[in-house]
Amino acid sequence: MSTLTGDPARTAIRPVAADRVRQIVVIASAVAALAGAVVGSGLVGGTPIPEVAGGALSADATLLAPAGPAFAIWSVIYAGLVLYAIWQALPSQAGRERQRRVGYWMVASLLLNAAWILSVQAGLLALSVAVIAALLVVLIVTFARLRVYPGGTMADAILFDGTTGLYLGWVMVATVANIAAGLTQAGFDGFGWSPHAWGLVVVAVVAVVCCALAVWDRGRFAPAVASAWGLAWIGVSRLNGALPSAPVAVAAFAAAALVVLVAVAVRVAGRSHPSGRPRG
Repeated sequence: MSTLTGDPARTAIRPVAADRVRQIVVIASAVAALAGAVVGSGLVGGTPIPEVAGGALSADATLLAPAGPAFAIWSVIYAGLVLYAIWQALPSQAGRERQRRVGYWMVASLLLNAAWILSVQAGLLALSVAVIAALLVVLIVTFARLRVYPGGTMADAILFDGTTGLYLGWVMVATVANIAAGLTQAGFDGFGWSPHAWGLVVVAVVAVVCCALAVWDRGRFAPAVASAWGLAWIGVSRLNGALPSAPVAVAAFAAAALVVLVAVAVRVAGRSHPSGRPRG
């Protein structure tokens, strides 16, 4: 079949019916995710997330819970997802290989997002842990596929790579906080370790994983900034909240700084060696 452009980064095969279906499914999934977000905010019939499940997800529920303002990042992520959904529905995007390879993974992430909100609204914290873990896996696959099928436009860089990167970076931290909340509600005693020791270990592990991602993805800023944002707000919560922990706060701030520094260092190194330059 003929292509719509000769630029490999922007190549699009002539669309078929399945492409139109995918575009519609993405739009419908984005609407579902937005509806879930409205319910989760408490604006329409729902309970604000920090108040569900007896406050298990509040800023002072565990030592790994970020302070409330951290969740403002969702406004940016949702805005990016809405713009992505509109952009991918354009006729010029229908047959693009990148859209075909990633579209339904984005659908899965949007539906899992809505499912997570519904699960916590129902007070099913254990189920919410399984859902957010599945969301994390889906986002990892999505991000990896975007790396394999790079884009060549500013829209790709912002609406695809940027939005997915922010989404992934934040969910990495949110998954840890969600697991900690689930274990706390289940009565996990930490095998005799103090909560502060566990907090230090988990923050260190998150920092290592986020730095490894920064190296693997060639220093893309979106996931590094989002994960650093979450880590920094964990630090704020441990300094100013009702569940203080100076060691965890210091570790969280240090981890946030390290993740950003590694991303910057990798990106600078990539610019020094064009073959390793990040693509978005």
